[in-house]
Amino acid sequence: MTLDVSDLACARGGVPVLEGVGFTLAAGQALLLQGPNGCGKTTLLRTLAGLQPALAGQISAPPESIAYAAHADGLKATLSVAENLTFWARIFGTEGIETALTQFNLRDLADRPAQNLSAGQKRRLGLARLLVTGRPIWMLDEPTVSLDVASVALFGQAVQAHLATGGSALMATHIDLGFTADVLDVGAFRAVPRDLAGFDEAFE
Repeated sequence: MTLDVSDLACARGGVPVLEGVGFTLAAGQALLLQGPNGCGKTTLLRTLAGLQPALAGQISAPPESIAYAAHADGLKATLSVAENLTFWARIFGTEGIETALTQFNLRDLADRPAQNLSAGQKRRLGLARLLVTGRPIWMLDEPTVSLDVASVALFGQAVQAHLATGGSALMATHIDLGFTADVLDVGAFRAVPRDLAGFDEAFE
């Protein structure tokens, strides 16, 4: 499945942040969003995921095709690892959590309550939810936060397996995930404040 974005404009807190964003994310492709802090990577992902409206432009993707993973892990603290994954599988109408447990090295933790996991283990569980959504387009905002080197490698392998089956991934990260991916410089689409247009930068 393909995600097509054309002439997209996004805002944060009502203030335009990005404009003229355009790209295509094809099946089997990984695209990394890069740029300085505050340039709009999170705003772009939230807009593409449908969590906030775009100011302008077009987003074209098949219905129910996008799975979004943000900074929060989205876990229920009193449920076990397996129960959390089962809950999300039911939400998305899928079956089976074995692949998610295996790919993110969670099998030995399956019966442990999420509230008793370390920060890195919680992050692995949060990312494992992607595997039970059944959705082909993954959107991830700084997915490797709290992960050690070995866990980053596990995540990279999970993404590669997803791409190999025709999935795609759009990620905001500066971490080397162990495979080649295309890069989109979000900073190149920063919106120009209308009231400062034409003024010399030294006077901003």
